[in-house]
Amino acid sequence: MDIWQQAQKKAENLDSKDSLANYAQQFAIPEGLIYLDGNSLGPAPKAAFTELANAAKAEWATGLIRSWNEAEWFVLAEQYGDMLANIIGADSGEVVVCDTTSINIYKALHAGLSLRPERKVIVSEAASFPTDLYITEGVKASRSDIEIHLEGREAETLEALLNEEVAVVLVNHVDYRTGELRDMAAVTKKIHAVGAIAVWDLCHSAGILPVDLNANHADMAVGCGYKYLNGGPGAPAFIYAAKRHIADIQQPLSGWWGHANPFAFDAAYQADAGIRKFLCGTQPILSLRAMKAGLEMYQAIDMQAIRAKSMALTEFFIELVEQSCAEYGVAVLSPRKASERGGQVALMFEHSYAAMQAIIARGVIGDFRRPNIMRFGFSPLYISYQQVYEAVAILHQVLAEALWKAEKYHVENAVT
Repeated sequence: MDIWQQAQKKAENLDSKDSLANYAQQFAIPEGLIYLDGNSLGPAPKAAFTELANAAKAEWATGLIRSWNEAEWFVLAEQYGDMLANIIGADSGEVVVCDTTSINIYKALHAGLSLRPERKVIVSEAASFPTDLYITEGVKASRSDIEIHLEGREAETLEALLNEEVAVVLVNHVDYRTGELRDMAAVTKKIHAVGAIAVWDLCHSAGILPVDLNANHADMAVGCGYKYLNGGPGAPAFIYAAKRHIADIQQPLSGWWGHANPFAFDAAYQADAGIRKFLCGTQPILSLRAMKAGLEMYQAIDMQAIRAKSMALTEFFIELVEQSCAEYGVAVLSPRKASERGGQVALMFEHSYAAMQAIIARGVIGDFRRPNIMRFGFSPLYISYQQVYEAVAILHQVLAEALWKAEKYHVENAVT
């Protein structure tokens, strides 16, 4: 029995025992497509179409402005925040769904600085997702006294940068390129040991693995709604603040929705006493309604089951890639130990962009990150082991037959 026959048999066996298999029916994924890019944009839950139609045709078209009260538009950011809190290990009143990840990072960094006003250093990662770095630079531009120290630039490790001058540490829970998973409990403990504030970026972990913000004593966190949470393109992001800090936190975007009494129309700003203080302007109701379907789905799912299948999917993928594709120059960049990676696998190949385009043309969707990385995301809610087997078989074909050499696969798109 060759490796493909063994893999086929293993896939059939694992699929027969999959307790999450039925969730795939709840997503609108084109037949025959293997979608391995949920770490970039999650597919549409079918229930989202009903939510959008009702929001547009009933709440907006019929209810009109009355829907701010009657359809509870005014409190959706908090309601959905509480739903998301159940997914990321937070309590009611600690999360709001709002704005974008970039905007929420800006709020969180300033909020962290407000909790440590005597300190002037922000620590982050040189290999962080670029928006984290860009926003950190933006915070520094607004505060001439601030210094930025980066892991991989000023020091080799995050821990080496921690001292009593550090106010805030912004760290990714899962590396967006390699999929490497940070130990939240251990890192937060080290941050707190020097008296700094820990801000976690959950963009690549919320919805794919258990995130226990309160159990791990995180101070603040941000994340997006359009990846594993399947909230739709440009879905609202979220921000978390531990209740122990909310009363003392100040955030710089003092818009009217964060006011203690917005419809008093006071001339002076007074922040809400609770998590609403992190709101800024009027929230995008249609986008929020689209996100509801994904959040509701997770309310009945055990995140430990999600994590177990995610690790099994990525392990199966890596094993088969190593057996069948290594001879063509493909190497696994992600941590080899399943417990040390998130829900994605990154492969290195000299011609990764062209190879990915050739794979996509054959019905397997992943994505490319510079300089030579192919990324594949594995959401347990809509991916089967059989699809993993088929995806690697197609990758092998693209490599073995050098299909990536076709000129059309080398024309780079605006979005990679």
